[in-house]
Amino acid sequence: MANTSSRALRLLSLLQTHRHWTGPDLADRLDVSERTLRRDIDRLRELGYPVQASRGTDGGYQLAPGAVLPPLLLDDEEAVALAVGMGDAAQSGIGGIEEAAVRALTKVVQVLPPRLRARVDALRAMTVSPASAGPIVAAGVLTAVAQACRDEERLRFGYAARGAAPTEREVEPHRLVAQGGRWYLVAYDLTRHDWRSFRLDRLTDPRPTGARFLPRKLPAEDAAAFVHTSVGAPAAHTVRVLVHAPEARVRQMVGQWGTVEPAGEDRCHLTMISTSLDWPTQALGNVGADFEVLGPPEFTAHLLEWGTRFMRASGPTAEGR
Repeated sequence: MANTSSRALRLLSLLQTHRHWTGPDLADRLDVSERTLRRDIDRLRELGYPVQASRGTDGGYQLAPGAVLPPLLLDDEEAVALAVGMGDAAQSGIGGIEEAAVRALTKVVQVLPPRLRARVDALRAMTVSPASAGPIVAAGVLTAVAQACRDEERLRFGYAARGAAPTEREVEPHRLVAQGGRWYLVAYDLTRHDWRSFRLDRLTDPRPTGARFLPRKLPAEDAAAFVHTSVGAPAAHTVRVLVHAPEARVRQMVGQWGTVEPAGEDRCHLTMISTSLDWPTQALGNVGADFEVLGPPEFTAHLLEWGTRFMRASGPTAEGR
């Protein structure tokens, strides 16, 4: 049996990965008695983690939002910065990072006190980030929907489809999908008795109902394929350029948004994958070095369009210099 400290960390990890645990399930996962489990829960509470307990046939434990930030080795400013960063990463369009970013964002926001959640939403709403190519989705909306998908719990929310009046929906949430710079919820609509995809930026006040459900079979290969078919989401562009700057400099400036490979002395190849051509353009502007476009042709056309727009903005004064 693990020692007390390592067992407490394992218990905390389990509480963060599922909204609700029964006592017997947690005790079985930790290979301890329920009496020992109760002592471990008390230790977490003493450390500041708000673990709630409920009695009865549906009783168990869950990690609730606290009045103060529990000791995650983060102060308030670091916690807000982490949540904002994960929110941007979740909408970055970088293949493979979106789902991991949502999982991390869900864990952080789940234990943030309300005053810090408000700061996260305000910062993301008022900050323009090259990582975000689509509409900003409030962290509270994103995490509430993600938790309902994870817990297989029916969800209610307001929804305003394009050109239609707002309606109240109740669904069985299936998966979150990031495509085309936007977030979509794939769910079974209980009112329309059919599968639907919902844009999260048009979704308001998501509320779990407490009712669990058995997942239905999705009429598609996977959730991403369902969204692509239903909304015609654009395909991602693979932008590849030769940058006339040292590999270390380029990696420091934009390495987190793409792959950097050496290409001789003071030159390197940079590859970026995105559904929008705007943020690779911004990223290359941040590097501040000459570069050659290796592909695709539409990226060259996009750069020419940007250049023409900037020349017009400079006005006749600049042309006469």
